[in-house]
Amino acid sequence: MDTDRRAQWLRGVIDLCVLGALRDGESYGYEIARRLEAAGLGPVPGGTLYPVLLRLEKTGHVTADWRAGAGGPARKYYRISPQGRQTLADAGADWRRFTAGAGALMTGVATP
Repeated sequence: MDTDRRAQWLRGVIDLCVLGALRDGESYGYEIARRLEAAGLGPVPGGTLYPVLLRLEKTGHVTADWRAGAGGPARKYYRISPQGRQTLADAGADWRRFTAGAGALMTGVATP
């Protein structure tokens, strides 16, 4: 996949993808980045991820707390808030409709 294209697409949905990565439980930045990459989004550098996490925290979509590391530095753990879950559900549904329409246009296959 073209990395410039992937980066452009990711900018539009990274907030939702991060919320989705936190849907099933709390996590810290490095692990969130690994989940995003494992989902096929490619590598997400810290310079991209941490501003997103800070923005989501400031808007109340995630909460966070620092915890002592086991033999290492402290880690900041993030968890999705009820507001974040609602945004993920609402915007996720909008995103699925949008991508279905875009896919239909690109492939010539009508959506139901």
